Amino acid sequence: MRTWLKEKRELLDLTHEEVATQSGIQRAYYTMIENGTRNPSVDVAKKIAGVIGFKWTIFFEN
Repeated sequence: MRTWLKEKRELLDLTHEEVATQSGIQRAYYTMIENGTRNPSVDVAKKIAGVIGFKWTIFFEN
């Protein structure tokens, strides 16, 4: 699970649906990304980072 992503989302008081809609992706896909069962493409990582406000490259760090 990407706890850092969940924490950042919750700090902004956003739901999975709100982040997904603002990122232009399906809610189920966002949920899988947050749970760590799917990895976003670079484009999707940039969109999510833009909504939540963090550096998109964090998705691809070890």
